[in-house]
Amino acid sequence: MTYSELSLIHLTTVVPAFALGSWLMLRPKGTPPHRALGKAYLLLMFATGWLTLLMPALLGPKLMNHFGLIHLFSLLAIVAPPRALFAARRGDIATHRRAMIGLYVGGLLIAGFFAFAVPGRLLHRLLFGN
Repeated sequence: MTYSELSLIHLTTVVPAFALGSWLMLRPKGTPPHRALGKAYLLLMFATGWLTLLMPALLGPKLMNHFGLIHLFSLLAIVAPPRALFAARRGDIATHRRAMIGLYVGGLLIAGFFAFAVPGRLLHRLLFGN
């Protein structure tokens, strides 16, 4: 699969995850819609994490000629969803909240900022044309 194809698939998981995550952050917690949409959000972010591991780093230093610093966010997107889900099922809402906020801020806001702001990255080129 090409980098462009992986990028397109990545966008099909991360864009709805951003919309769901934003909605979930702003709405009441613990309700049936929160629980149902939260599971969809976690599934999308978990899939995003695994998918992005397939995408080679195109900029900066690389580990094993593939992984870059941005892949640390991939690990966050793989670890945080099950941690958040199991914490919620245990009734450990504090751990659930920390995992969810960390996933949203780190996996979507910070990683998204780097994707858009760093010259040479695909989204930066698409947005700014360089």
